[in-house]
Amino acid sequence: MSDKKMLIGSLSNDLYRVASLTFSGSTKSAVRFFQESKKWSNQLTHQDTADYIKKIIDDINTTNENQLSIEKAEALLMYSTLLQNYSLKLA
Repeated sequence: MSDKKMLIGSLSNDLYRVASLTFSGSTKSAVRFFQESKKWSNQLTHQDTADYIKKIIDDINTTNENQLSIEKAEALLMYSTLLQNYSLKLA
């Protein structure tokens, strides 16, 4: 498994957790997983990825923990799915 694939997979999993925890009202845990997501996304900024993945990474990096809402959780859930599909296509 390549580093890029591992980073994208880890980011996808954490974004899924953030979305699920936000939907269930566990804001404190969601914030913790969002902090982890930012670590993965920061590492991915130096990787060669598709343009739409770069936009996802930029959005994650510019989002503040205080901005987590149901609407943001819906976007993060979509990002999680897109990242997961992208990682499956990687060699």
